[in-house]
Amino acid sequence: MSASDPRAAGPSPRDGYTAEQVRAAERPLLAAGEPLMQRAAEALADEVSRLLAEAVPRRRVMPLAPSDTARPASFGETGNTRAPDETTDAAPPPLVVVMAGSGDNGGDALFAGAHLAARGADVRIVAVGSRLHEAGADAAHAAGARDLDPGLGDDPIEFDEVVRAADVLIDGILGIGAAASPALRGTAREVVARVRAVLGPEWVARAGRGTRHPLVVAVDLPSGISPDDGSVPDPTVLPADLTVTMGAVKAGLLFGPAVELVGRIVLVDLGLGPALAGVQPVVTSGWRHELP
Repeated sequence: MSASDPRAAGPSPRDGYTAEQVRAAERPLLAAGEPLMQRAAEALADEVSRLLAEAVPRRRVMPLAPSDTARPASFGETGNTRAPDETTDAAPPPLVVVMAGSGDNGGDALFAGAHLAARGADVRIVAVGSRLHEAGADAAHAAGARDLDPGLGDDPIEFDEVVRAADVLIDGILGIGAAASPALRGTAREVVARVRAVLGPEWVARAGRGTRHPLVVAVDLPSGISPDDGSVPDPTVLPADLTVTMGAVKAGLLFGPAVELVGRIVLVDLGLGPALAGVQPVVTSGWRHELP
């Protein structure tokens, strides 16, 4: 990225902003037609691929194809370079479960799932909202992702088996749009509670240490925490090993009870730097400011 590119001066990963500050910074870019979701999704897929390469032994799963050789056809490319279930050695493809809500957070997760499926991952989609982000779901299905019933009925065996076998769970349930009321509800809460029960309290307690299986990657922030003040109104949350936050770090990731649930934070630059240049962060280099 060149120095003249406006995205070169991105927000500092040590500064935390409120949900409304981030939304205000995004508005002019969205109005100009900037593909923020596509940028976010590809970066998210890159981070999941990196995590799989670093934390999951190659003897257990095959490596994914490089990101520049396998892209979903819905993003204007030629599609998969290999079928999702094709293996390069005796190891199976990595199993990635995408838990997707109805909003843009779910869209980011689904488009990332499309990238991962195109690179060779076995991607399963769990719908936890009233609907799926249509374009994201279409892209993921076109790349080879399959739906997984959330297992809340009489026969949850398949869901439980897939969760236990998964290498990565992607939490794309709620984003900053839930700032006013971040606690999980309905199907989303039931699914998260089910995952926690299936994997057990020891798995929950090992979050962030990089040694548990499956690992959890949160999209923007772990669903169920406040992006503004880090409060956790309901403990039914999936503690993350990695949080991939989009555009700017959300203040709630840096303090409050949530700081124990976010794992390692990676900031994806979406070009919000110029819009945030004159905005006072809520958290600056570890110092908390009063919420506006």
